[in-house]
Amino acid sequence: MSEDIKTMMAQIGARASAAATDLAFAAPIAKQNALLAAADACWMRRDEIVAANAKDMAFGRDKGLSPAMLDRLMLDEDRIKAMCEGLRAVAVQEDPVGKITEEWDRPSGLHIKRVRTPLGVIGVIYESRPNVTADAGALCLKAGNAVILRGGSESFHSAGIIHACLQDGLRSAGLPEDAIQIVPTRDRAAVSEMLTMTDHIDVIVPRGGKGLVGLVQRDARVPVFAHLEGIVHIYIDKDADAEKTTRVVINAKTRRTGICGAAECLLIHKDAVPLGQDILDKLMAAGVEVRAGAGLSGTVVAGDEDWGKEYLDSIISAKIVEDVDGAIAHINQYSSSHTDAIMTENDDTAAKFFARIDSAILMRNASTQFADGGEFGMGAEIGIATGKMHARGPVGAMQLTSFKYIVEGDGTVRA
Repeated sequence: MSEDIKTMMAQIGARASAAATDLAFAAPIAKQNALLAAADACWMRRDEIVAANAKDMAFGRDKGLSPAMLDRLMLDEDRIKAMCEGLRAVAVQEDPVGKITEEWDRPSGLHIKRVRTPLGVIGVIYESRPNVTADAGALCLKAGNAVILRGGSESFHSAGIIHACLQDGLRSAGLPEDAIQIVPTRDRAAVSEMLTMTDHIDVIVPRGGKGLVGLVQRDARVPVFAHLEGIVHIYIDKDADAEKTTRVVINAKTRRTGICGAAECLLIHKDAVPLGQDILDKLMAAGVEVRAGAGLSGTVVAGDEDWGKEYLDSIISAKIVEDVDGAIAHINQYSSSHTDAIMTENDDTAAKFFARIDSAILMRNASTQFADGGEFGMGAEIGIATGKMHARGPVGAMQLTSFKYIVEGDGTVRA
């Protein structure tokens, strides 16, 4: 590794640690004002963001990114407006820092409180989507954390302008600019260095494909909130409503194919095959490639490699199962524990599905494209955590806190 990058990252880490110390007791109104000002800056500088994004799109096309990946990368005025709305939504949320989650008295005379506290410094490593710069910066700041952002090489210019807007907000609110830093190089050595910065980074959040997340989990010495693949299943039960199911499945696959909540595999009860096939026909008519299992008609025949596959593209696999137990068995074998859904009007079947599948998000009669922190009312998300420790599911500001115990006595001694 270049000594220059090692030195640069050490300096970024030291500045982040110092900023985190100040943020831990920053006034909630200051953080709110910083994010509102950042939203205003992003909107006022939207032409700069679009121009920078055009450079990134050209880079992405030269790099051979798929249409779905280019869609993730693209920013237009509508998407910038949504990004600004996300910043404002996080800004006005209740501040989680200092919130008492539990308190109780002990016979000894002690009064004990459990209080939310910032994690410290968060490292966010992400690919493609430049709006993650705003989401991650906002959520970390709201939770009183400093953040070091390392975006993908393809979003380098867009992320840089968005980061500058976030710093505009910090300055206007009198908060340290080092609270939100971005790694100013495309060199992958910076990522490797982040993963070992135990002196300065308290947790790493990877947001991207299997390759990135696998690298982070394998090499990190810093704790990791894993955001793994979105191998998203929808099971069509024999008691599914045809109109609801058609609407939901088509939306879940086609609204945006390159996001982690897009449906990737359709499981169809043997008694619901006519409905399932009709939906597959409609998907093919909309340009989706259907990889069909036995008994179904599709674009191509599904192979073993299509089960447990995240396409992030206009492709879906489909398979007939005997019943809900067959669907559960398939999902438990191939799921990435991100999001899985059932289409049924039968409450008992839905309850069984929910009880026996342990994905971070489970849905009934709703599009899996709702697997998003903003749609959950969190304003934004830093990712969907698929592990079982600490944060799970959409990671918003509250999930980016830890806690401490405040214990008060009155000259109390232990017998």
